Amino acid sequence: MEGALAARDKVGVQDFVLLDAPSESAFLDNLRKRFSENLIYTYIGTLLVSVNPYQELGIYTLSQMELYQGVSFFELPPHVYAIADNAYRMMCSELNNHFILISGESGAGKTEASKKILQYFAVTCPMTESLQRARDRLLFSNPVLEAFGNAKTLRNDNSSRFGKYMDIQFDFKGIPVGGHIISYLIEKSRVVYQNQGERNFHIFYQLLEGGEEELLAYLGLERDPQLYKYLSQGRCAKEPCVNDKNDWKTVSNAFSVIDFTKDDLENLFGIIASVLHLGNICFEENQQGCASVPDTHEIKWIAKLLGVHPWVLLEALTHRKIEAKTEEVICPLTLELSACARDAMAKAVYGRTFTWLVNKINSSLVNKDFTGKTVIGLLDIYGFEVFDKNGFEQFCINYCNEKLQQLLIERTLKAEQAEYEMEGIEWEPIQYFNNKIICDLVEERHKGIISILDEECIRPGPATDLSFLERLEEKVGKHAHFETRKLAGPKGRKKIGWMEFRLFHYAGEVTYCTRGFLEKNNDLLYRHLKEVLCRSKNRILKECFLVAELENRRRAPTVGTQFKNSLSSLLEILISKEPSYIRCIKPNERKEPSKFDNFLIRHQVKYLGLMEHLRVRRAGFAYRRKYEYFLQRYKSLCPDTWPHWRGPPGEGVERLIKYIGYKPEEYKLGRTKIFIRFPRTLFATEDAFEFSKHQLVARIQATYKGCLERRVYVRKRQAAIILEAHWRGALARKEAKRRKWAVQIVRKFIKGFINRNKPLCPDNEEFIVFVRKNYILNLRYHVPKNVLDKSWLRPPGILETASDLLRKMCTRNLVRKYCRGITTERRALMQEKVVTSEIFRGKKEGYAESLNQPFANSRIDEGDINPRVLQLLSSEKIQARSCYGVPVIKHDRRGFKMRQRQLIFTQKAAYVVESAKIKQKIEYPTLKGVSTSSLSDGILVIHVLPADIKQKGDVILQCEHVFEAVTKLAMLAKKENLVNVVQGSLQFCISPGKEGTIVFDTGPEEQIYKDKNGQLTVVSVRMKS
Repeated sequence: MEGALAARDKVGVQDFVLLDAPSESAFLDNLRKRFSENLIYTYIGTLLVSVNPYQELGIYTLSQMELYQGVSFFELPPHVYAIADNAYRMMCSELNNHFILISGESGAGKTEASKKILQYFAVTCPMTESLQRARDRLLFSNPVLEAFGNAKTLRNDNSSRFGKYMDIQFDFKGIPVGGHIISYLIEKSRVVYQNQGERNFHIFYQLLEGGEEELLAYLGLERDPQLYKYLSQGRCAKEPCVNDKNDWKTVSNAFSVIDFTKDDLENLFGIIASVLHLGNICFEENQQGCASVPDTHEIKWIAKLLGVHPWVLLEALTHRKIEAKTEEVICPLTLELSACARDAMAKAVYGRTFTWLVNKINSSLVNKDFTGKTVIGLLDIYGFEVFDKNGFEQFCINYCNEKLQQLLIERTLKAEQAEYEMEGIEWEPIQYFNNKIICDLVEERHKGIISILDEECIRPGPATDLSFLERLEEKVGKHAHFETRKLAGPKGRKKIGWMEFRLFHYAGEVTYCTRGFLEKNNDLLYRHLKEVLCRSKNRILKECFLVAELENRRRAPTVGTQFKNSLSSLLEILISKEPSYIRCIKPNERKEPSKFDNFLIRHQVKYLGLMEHLRVRRAGFAYRRKYEYFLQRYKSLCPDTWPHWRGPPGEGVERLIKYIGYKPEEYKLGRTKIFIRFPRTLFATEDAFEFSKHQLVARIQATYKGCLERRVYVRKRQAAIILEAHWRGALARKEAKRRKWAVQIVRKFIKGFINRNKPLCPDNEEFIVFVRKNYILNLRYHVPKNVLDKSWLRPPGILETASDLLRKMCTRNLVRKYCRGITTERRALMQEKVVTSEIFRGKKEGYAESLNQPFANSRIDEGDINPRVLQLLSSEKIQARSCYGVPVIKHDRRGFKMRQRQLIFTQKAAYVVESAKIKQKIEYPTLKGVSTSSLSDGILVIHVLPADIKQKGDVILQCEHVFEAVTKLAMLAKKENLVNVVQGSLQFCISPGKEGTIVFDTGPEEQIYKDKNGQLTVVSVRMKS
């Protein structure tokens, strides 16, 4: 419990006793905080406050049951399982009897709480196969009692309309072996009348909705509940939130488990059906002003189901038998009295059948072993009721709650006083409201309200509800907790009606309307009708209505007296047992989850007496704990007690609280417990513990992590040493093996080297293979990359033949790859190179240097040729794109003057072009030859035939690309053999019949000039060879 105090600002405290200020607003605020976090349970000491969540929270699982089993009461958060387990453990350890009192408004969850407790015992208690049946009967008794005793009300869809006390019997081993049920004050008036929005008891609707067709036909019933008066008054016979069909299956299954025979069920359902038929009997007034039944259809069905004569039943419903001293007189009834007789019969039949049903269940739960047993009682009873109109039922219920509140306060005070005395702490008298004065007002013999009511019911003369009220004013009018309109002051008089009286209960004032008090207290059944029921052939009715009742002339006790007597018996039972309490609260009227109605809950807190109980618990010390538990939790706050205290726990706690700084008025030390007066003292201790806990946790974590790391390090170090030893051994063995292998290989290679030139034999085989392999592997890094690369790795002597073959293969492969990579255009240029080679190789200087200079398709772009020239070429059907052009310098034949020209070769002719004019056209057929020198100059002479009258003479040109130009001209003219490479000088034709000479010479620099002899001299620099 103390562990939850750290989050108290958010989720409140788990025990209202620990509230710093125990006011009603603080109580509600704490309840709201916990409800908003779906924490529906809170303690007031050992009392459990339960708020109905109206939703599934997943807190009733098997794991939750196991969690609370055998755990100390305050060790875990509040729960209904903690109450059940505490009662069970105390019963087993101390061998005494216990009871759990569950109270609250309708819809607050009382029935569900009792179910959860039963389920907890069924699951957690030790069980044998032979006792499984007893446990099942205990569990399945609930659905049957709910079907016959629960109904839908405005506040609850499954409201218990009776009080129930169930004893669960345990043997000395703590095994549930049997049980016993006592019912109190079933609401019989619901059988004949329901308020708007309410229903009759569940069993009627379940029978109509889920019963088999054959059963309904046997009972004379239809499925539609609207056809029956007793089921349709509330106008909600069919409710979507209630599944009557499934509930019928559950009840039918429960009947089989509880050992109801077929005959029992036939008689039971016959009574249920007869009640429905009774409600449909219609009375009419005859000529004499008396009641009659014109349609006897329902009478016949009732007579058949109850085993009575129809005409006898009809007479009993419409007539009354009055007995004189020596004779009997039968008087007819009025319409109103007949209806009252019918309703009285229905209520009596249902009420006594319910009592029979409880007795039947008890007979199935009884344990035949008469050895000593302990019990845990479950009291599921109505809580304090305050409606707009409060009648006789609310009077009885609130009287019951007064007695239970008296018991609760007395037992709580007694338990507190006993604990103080046991611990040796001085008892301080506690001021509280003692409601014994109210209990005496209701129950005191001859003077109480119940006695006055009984007197009014039996006195001769016309007794009415008003006369009863007058008698109350006369007898108890001076009581401080009683008030009527006549006795009230001017302000209070307005709130009390003429037929009402007010009682000042422990939980507040309640106003009761006396209308119907006498009738409900009498609960009379005419003797004539009782005779009919006593003669019934229905076995259940025979047991309920005994013939001995007819012989007994004494008046039966009134309902109020019966209830007072049964309540006294109940209190005797409860006083003999150790108590546990559960107070159930309804959070809102609409049954909505997570909705907290402050006004409604304040009302319930008041009428459940929770604040009074809290004040009693808080009057002394708010917190008490055994020394062992307190020291175990808070020992870390004091250096003397941390981490271990070796002495007695009491001395350790004393040392601890002195170190913390408790003031003398804040605590007391008992024999086995410490008592803390103020919650704030505990809160301060818990806050200090939370702070120190973080520091301790950090320190513990650091120490623990260091310990873990040291352990890991030691393990790793040991593992590393072992691994290193094994690894060094493995390396040494591997090294020895490697050296041995190396010696063998070296020996083999030496022998192989010595015998390398011998034929292949075992002595040189491995050496030769190694040499081959090594050579091949090295050769892959020295393979020539192109055809011109003549390098090759030198082979050893034994591989010279293989090396030559590989070299040839490599060369062929390179050539093949080179040839495949040559384009058509490139091929044509290379063919030109071949022609150039044939013409100039070894004949003219500079040829070798020109090999790596590729030929071009043209040295002049189309844009560099004058458009007029292009036009002239196109007129001759020659495309410029198919021409080869190169810039040249033309030397005049006579004066050798140099002029810039363009030399253009087409497929038909060669053209010497000035900027916009063709200066000379040489057709290839008229080409006589081409001459050039053997030196490195660029002079070429185009010789033409002298017979060509169009030509004036040979053409002398100087060209930078002389090899390219001569080759292209020779190939276009198809006269490669007419190219003449001359040495020294050459002759050219100046004009027909006249020749000139060009002299070629070498010098330090290039020169072209006309010498004294009129010859053209060309000087070139000799190239280094």
